[in-house]
Amino acid sequence: MILERIESPADLRQLSYEDLDRLAAEIRDFIVQTVSVTGGHLGSNLGAVELTLAVHRVFESPQDVILWDTGHQAYVHKLVTGRRDDFATLRQAGGLSGYPSRRESPHDWIENSHASTVLSYAHGIASALDLQGRDPSTRRVVAIVGDGALTGGMAYEALNNIGHSERRVLIILNDNGRSYAPTVSRLSESLTRVRLSKPYIHARERVGRAVQDMPAVRRLAQSGWSGLRVAVRELFGPNVFFDALGVRYTGPIDGHDIAGLERALEGAAEYDGPIVVHVLTHKGRGYPPAEEDVVQRLHDFKVPPASTGANGAAAAGGSTTAVALSYTDAFTAALLDAAERDARVVAITAAMPGPTGLLSFESQFPDRFVDVGIAEQHAVTAAAGMAMAGLRPVVAVYSTFFTRAYDQAMFDVGLHGLPVVFALDRAGITGPDGPSHHGVLDLTLALKIPGMTVFAPSSAQEVGVMLAEALRQSGPCAIRWPRTAARQAGPGEVGTGLSARSVRRGRDVCLLAVGKMLEAAEEAAAKLEADGVEATVWDVRVVNPLDPKMLEDAAGHPLVVTVEDGMRVGGAGSHIADALAALHPGRRCPPVLNLGTPLQFIPHGSPEGILAELGLDGDGVAGSVRRALQGADAETLPG
Repeated sequence: MILERIESPADLRQLSYEDLDRLAAEIRDFIVQTVSVTGGHLGSNLGAVELTLAVHRVFESPQDVILWDTGHQAYVHKLVTGRRDDFATLRQAGGLSGYPSRRESPHDWIENSHASTVLSYAHGIASALDLQGRDPSTRRVVAIVGDGALTGGMAYEALNNIGHSERRVLIILNDNGRSYAPTVSRLSESLTRVRLSKPYIHARERVGRAVQDMPAVRRLAQSGWSGLRVAVRELFGPNVFFDALGVRYTGPIDGHDIAGLERALEGAAEYDGPIVVHVLTHKGRGYPPAEEDVVQRLHDFKVPPASTGANGAAAAGGSTTAVALSYTDAFTAALLDAAERDARVVAITAAMPGPTGLLSFESQFPDRFVDVGIAEQHAVTAAAGMAMAGLRPVVAVYSTFFTRAYDQAMFDVGLHGLPVVFALDRAGITGPDGPSHHGVLDLTLALKIPGMTVFAPSSAQEVGVMLAEALRQSGPCAIRWPRTAARQAGPGEVGTGLSARSVRRGRDVCLLAVGKMLEAAEEAAAKLEADGVEATVWDVRVVNPLDPKMLEDAAGHPLVVTVEDGMRVGGAGSHIADALAALHPGRRCPPVLNLGTPLQFIPHGSPEGILAELGLDGDGVAGSVRRALQGADAETLPG
């Protein structure tokens, strides 16, 4: 295999184009085989194979600064920069990251796992090189922007600055027309119109026929036909947009033609200023299941847990149940029900209708569905405007991406007290996508917005109850749920309204569990019972406002322990401890031990393994309670 001989980008420059075609096929097979075992981003990497090979043949990484946006399209880059032998560990605990990682390789300048940021990095690096007096022709800055990253507002802010600075940045626009789903962007539509517009096609055909009808000058005319075709195309193309920003445009170019890509990149690299090379690629190329997936092109491939069936149902006996099997499924069903009942309900997503469970909503209520592209800030402020005008918007985003719109959530929604519901998927420890995707900040952030009601369901069945309650509130609400398989609750195990739910009674310690951590708290209570320690367990359900009845009960115990899968510092536990201290001023408050994630970036791994390592499983919670009851210093405890 040719791939086995590639240890660095320099090895690519020794290959013929025939060898490169064989290598591209080998890489696609290798990625499919690896990702089918480890899970990961498939479609975007299959589409970027030839582009990556061409980039590394033309530019000399890491001397030349090669930046990826989004970072999940960089698997091929990892393969050709010396990490092939470690690929079986992709997204596994202690193994390769699913994104570029500065800790892994000098070829990785950034871990760019939140989209639309790389042009800002490029502007900053190019500015630094210029200010340090370095010749930009000896250290080039190359930014590969793809998978919908150019729909984010931050990218346009950076483009404006790059053009204004006139600094030498080569931007490769990897245009596959998609992010998770088809890309929402007028610029993308403009790029497509370049290829499909009838005026351009007709003009090209007319000029072509005219050339054929001029035998005496046919050879001369044909030699200039290519340039004339470009000129005609640019009458209808996106060059005007980029030119207005001071950025030169060239393209579109076939992103699967390595020789053509190299010629385009070599020419662009000579340009003394910022330039965009527009490259057309096909997401999922070379793998039929991805090419036939009209929704996501197998954007990401998920490996079902060994202990569950394909839908996450218990595999024992091979049977499944009729109840919702995931928190996201429960949200989808609840939102559809709410929309049927109330015509004011609208749903908003930032380029992720599938992962956030909104495809069914889009299908049934297309006029009440809004996909803003990778633009979370705009999504939230647009939702604020909708709420001002009488609608009931539901903004569905990953917990980690809520951080991108915090200013808007605080001042555009919170300050105005608007009834916007934030549906925060993938909250808590998410697992294989690593530190940039763990949703450990949403509780800390949401609890700091005055008037924000914060829900944390402990089961799939709680989601619908909470969404209905959130839509009845007059101010902002957030509902956060994890990525992991959902607990299935019976009719007597679901709460109501804004009340907490008493799960178990004891006298020695009160465990206040937030969301999915109810299961760990119940396991801990059972283990403590074997030691003769009786534990009360509450399902907090609503983190703000806290249930006064729950607080009164907790205050009557010798020890209170809060358990959350979010950041311990400033999180739900801190919020509860403050509420307990203020409950009866002047009266002694019981000691409160807060268990949660530490103030650090947490590496990737399995959610269960990470939680156990942090002391946030049943054994860990029980151990922390034992030590606290024995008088151990709470600051030394896990979490």
